[in-house]
Amino acid sequence: MSKDSLKDRLGDLVEPIVSELGFDLYHLEFVKEGKENYLRVYIDKEDGNISLDDCEKVSRAVSDMLDLEDPIKDSYYLEVSSPGIERTLYTEEHLKRYIGSDVSIKLYSVFDGKKQYDGKLIDFDKENIVVDCTGSNISIPRNKVSNVSLRAEF
Repeated sequence: MSKDSLKDRLGDLVEPIVSELGFDLYHLEFVKEGKENYLRVYIDKEDGNISLDDCEKVSRAVSDMLDLEDPIKDSYYLEVSSPGIERTLYTEEHLKRYIGSDVSIKLYSVFDGKKQYDGKLIDFDKENIVVDCTGSNISIPRNKVSNVSLRAEF
């Protein structure tokens, strides 16, 4: 099974469990780091407050299902957590939810003299992400964007 089809299969198995427990599946990744495999499940809910008890509850339910279904043949570690305060925005839905929020946009290559833009997420479409950087809107081509994440102000 390819890595992408395994990730899709895992998402199909994990999402209903997370949803049944009252959470949203924010993101799922299956990665190899060094010699170890990790299945990381990021959960969220409307108010954004994910507790350790929430993560434990989801971890137990997902672990039980994975033991029954056994979709991963190699050994792995299961990690369940919130996406964090400076969460990566992976999907169109994530971008839409956080319009008006402070973001950090990292680029694959230099665009207009910079490889990173910090500012307020104004808008997006299939071609561009628009961010307000110190009072002027910058339209960044999406094919140059490697990562968009929320930026916490302390």
